[in-house]
Amino acid sequence: MNYIWASIMIISVICALITGKISDLSGAVLSGANDAVTLVISILGMMALWTGIMKIAEKSGITDFLAKIFSPVIKFLFPGCPPGSAASKAICMNITANFLGLGNAATPFGIKAMKEMQKHNPHPSTANNDMVMFFVINAASLQLIPTFLCTLRQKHGSENPLDIIVCLWITSFVALIIGIFSAKFFEKADDKQDE
Repeated sequence: MNYIWASIMIISVICALITGKISDLSGAVLSGANDAVTLVISILGMMALWTGIMKIAEKSGITDFLAKIFSPVIKFLFPGCPPGSAASKAICMNITANFLGLGNAATPFGIKAMKEMQKHNPHPSTANNDMVMFFVINAASLQLIPTFLCTLRQKHGSENPLDIIVCLWITSFVALIIGIFSAKFFEKADDKQDE
């Protein structure tokens, strides 16, 4: 990834030198950096609040409660994760945080879930079926309230930042269902191939 970013920057500088737009490039770099800092500050409060709430939920035992409620679903989607394990709790909290639209608050739980699943992975250099399913569910990103996206829309002048919610629900749900069925299909095909 470092090579890709370095290549993009070098190509940009070379193109700016060739076209004589080096001043435009330096202006874009400075304004982009300014915009990035402004964006981070604008979402910092929201992310701090929800990350704190998720930490309280973890410490108060809500994660254990959610793990028990969702254990049948977790057992179906992630058959390699024992019910009540650290991996299943982290998966529950990650999915819950993503569902509430708290993408960055879900990241620590996602990393923890992957680390716990890796402990039970017979082939450490390859992702197992549970890890692939977890990635598919996260990529579909089914969200009840997409808070980050709504914050961005509001910051950029949207009069009604929530007016796209129904479209997001439909597309996310369809992507989630197709992703789960595809992952399960390839999981079964892989199991038959191993036999």
